[in-house]
Amino acid sequence: MRSEERLLDELRERVASLNARLVEIRRHIHSHPELSGMEKNTSRLVATLLRECGIEVREGVGGYGVVGVLRGAGPGGVVGLRADMDALPMEDAKDVPYASKIKGVMHACGHDVHTTVVLGVAMVLSALKDRFRGAVKFIFQPSEESGQGGAKPMIDDGALEEPTPQIMLAIHCYPELEVGKIGCKDGVMTASSDRFTITIKGRSGHASRPHQTVDAILVASMTIGAIQHIVSRRTDPLHHAVISIGTIQGGTAPNIIADRVEMKGTVRTLDKDIRQKIPHYIELILKGITMATDAGYDFHYEFGSPSVMNNPDVTDLARACIKDALGESALVELEEPQMGSEDFAYFAERVPATFLRLGTSNPKKGIECSLHTPEFDVDEDSIGIGVTALSWITLKYLLEGGRG
Repeated sequence: MRSEERLLDELRERVASLNARLVEIRRHIHSHPELSGMEKNTSRLVATLLRECGIEVREGVGGYGVVGVLRGAGPGGVVGLRADMDALPMEDAKDVPYASKIKGVMHACGHDVHTTVVLGVAMVLSALKDRFRGAVKFIFQPSEESGQGGAKPMIDDGALEEPTPQIMLAIHCYPELEVGKIGCKDGVMTASSDRFTITIKGRSGHASRPHQTVDAILVASMTIGAIQHIVSRRTDPLHHAVISIGTIQGGTAPNIIADRVEMKGTVRTLDKDIRQKIPHYIELILKGITMATDAGYDFHYEFGSPSVMNNPDVTDLARACIKDALGESALVELEEPQMGSEDFAYFAERVPATFLRLGTSNPKKGIECSLHTPEFDVDEDSIGIGVTALSWITLKYLLEGGRG
């Protein structure tokens, strides 16, 4: 036990010594964000930093994905850590030196922090590789924010092979918790996320003669209203679901009745049965409304990421390690899942995993904006906290020889 305490103390010291470097890395990535599928420079930076740590690196995994393998003093367990790298198509509204230099692109979801945290773990553990047996697999994923997601292409391209992780860990910025806190939860952690496109087909004409037309905009508005009744009247209120129309496009002039409207939206659910029923409910609505209005429609529904399911054993390990490394007050038990989605779910389907929430807000510093907002930022003390937690969970698992 004393040897573990000494190792934990050494780990903390190494994290502290790296803090300035990690902040520098995070700010560089934040200043140079790249959209989904375009993470060329970020992935190159990641690969370079991993190689500097003496880590085996494979690039171009499922796109711009990077996989690193750190081998310890001998055979043993294998832990996988995943970080996402892509940014969002948003303007950065912060007045800080490290604000985005790329117009219309911003790290508004904290992927710059996730990447930096896992790089920090790589730096810490590479200096301690003679102290553990087994291996650590670092998975840096592109395209988390895209509709298709980047996890599945990486898995299809062998990201979980040679060696195969026995457990996996991921951490995500969570401004609902203040810096110094990490949230854990068993079971369902996030919602599934699906996308759909609806095209309403009407008949155009002059705005003064609506009886000679089929108004696609009117039919679209009827459809939007009816779709909202799926959640309020067709699903059990105890089974969370959210249907949102994110875009609607139609019409060319104020005096012309539109003959075509395209709508795009998302569906988020926590229940697998409800998830399967919702596309059927949407199509029933489309059939009824278009039949009643003499319109037509096209409907395309795409199932996306499933819910992240946290493995209770891996989550228990994380709980114990967070309390050991950061103190009992650092651990927060999250009672409810989030309706946001995460394609880390694809990894968690194949490997026992846990998805942690990293507290990043600090009201005293004015850092408290939500994810996906133009003002989003983090208290950078959260980086070292994340590195400490993930490093100790990984080490503890490997020191115990893995659990298969």
